[in-house]
Amino acid sequence: MTVVEETAPASHYERIGGASAVKAAVELFYERVLADPELAGYFAEVEMVGQRRHLAQMLTVVLGGPNGYTGRDLAAAHQPLNIPVAHYVQVGQHLTATLTQLGVPGDIITDVQAVLAQVQGQVVAGGDRAGA
Repeated sequence: MTVVEETAPASHYERIGGASAVKAAVELFYERVLADPELAGYFAEVEMVGQRRHLAQMLTVVLGGPNGYTGRDLAAAHQPLNIPVAHYVQVGQHLTATLTQLGVPGDIITDVQAVLAQVQGQVVAGGDRAGA
């Protein structure tokens, strides 16, 4: 008799390499965003060590990793900033470019982009949707 061990499929988080891969993505992402003159101003008075930690925790959850996020919800953190849709789209493009540069598989990038689309209304000013 042979015992077959069933294993759960690897999460996106595991597939990309776990915490070290998420940390690399967050570092590269913020290099891009802080170098973007249209976006850098949002972070002028932000304590970036904590900001990076929060994004790493959030990205970990999005990728199916352990949920250790302890920050504010998206709307509470972003609505006071009056972020227009165009800037939200730019941030998404920077995240996509970061993940692509790091060799993240396309299906994972597509899933991350789907999450970005789902939460857009919580981040942009007035909850506007692109194309609406």
